[in-house]
Amino acid sequence: MPMKSRINLQQYVVYFGFVAIFLFFAVVLKDSGFLTARNLSNIVLQTAPVTIMAIGLVFVLSAGEIDLSIGSIVAVSALTAAVTIGSYGMVPGILAGLGAGLAIGFANGVLVAYVRLPSFLVTLATMGLFAGVARSLTNLRSVPVTDEMFTGFFGSGTLLGIPSLIWWTVLAILAGHIIYRETRFGAHVLAVGDNARAASVSGIKVARIRLTVMMLSGGLAGLAGLLYAGRLQAAKYTLGETDLMTVIAAVIVGGTLLNGGKGSIVGALVGSLMMGMLNNGLILMGLSVSDQMIVRGFIILAAVAVSLREKQR
Repeated sequence: MPMKSRINLQQYVVYFGFVAIFLFFAVVLKDSGFLTARNLSNIVLQTAPVTIMAIGLVFVLSAGEIDLSIGSIVAVSALTAAVTIGSYGMVPGILAGLGAGLAIGFANGVLVAYVRLPSFLVTLATMGLFAGVARSLTNLRSVPVTDEMFTGFFGSGTLLGIPSLIWWTVLAILAGHIIYRETRFGAHVLAVGDNARAASVSGIKVARIRLTVMMLSGGLAGLAGLLYAGRLQAAKYTLGETDLMTVIAAVIVGGTLLNGGKGSIVGALVGSLMMGMLNNGLILMGLSVSDQMIVRGFIILAAVAVSLREKQR
């Protein structure tokens, strides 16, 4: 019984941490505008792309793989969409942006699933490759997005008084949670991450699962790129550049094991909001970007330690 209680408590660490950090900033920054509705709303809106990417990474990590290329995919997808919208209109731009993310995810997946290269090395290579593509695509210049329908749909618009970014987050979380917890595909992802050899023996198409999760991650990173382009009304090669560390932290803090076999979509959402709240609070406290990176680094180390201990159980 004591062991069972300890495990249950570990599952809720992210929620306890979220409440503790919120209360800390609420007290320390009570005179700095932290608790204002506008500031709290900005935290949710700013973390929307990170949450979308985190959903894809939950599937990837749960399958025992890793995707380091999501930041570069964001930039390539946003720039591809922006350039295409300027020449051909909104719908071709959306399809081009999402297609770019899926295509990169497919390439990653083929190399991982069928060529049998380690996902860490594959996505590390494609991260650098497509970061260079994003830089050269527009010669380091930003591309404005002037299509008001696109910017409203993916960034600045509202529906029933609720910002479109929140709608995208809710839809992605609901879809991701249902697929992860209620479908055969989700069960197969967890089985592959827990023990790929046993999963193969039981009839699961391991290579197909690995390919699919890499494509899912690429596609969701592409969607995050569209959300950035819509909210900022422009696309630039720097989009997503600093998101990888935040996404990994959000997912692992949210309860997804680094070595596969267990994860949580809802936990990733809470982890993403917690990281957004941390960034916001640290900025209001006057900490520099480098200081924020140090704090995130310590959080990742702590989360990885907990993740590895949970896997060993």
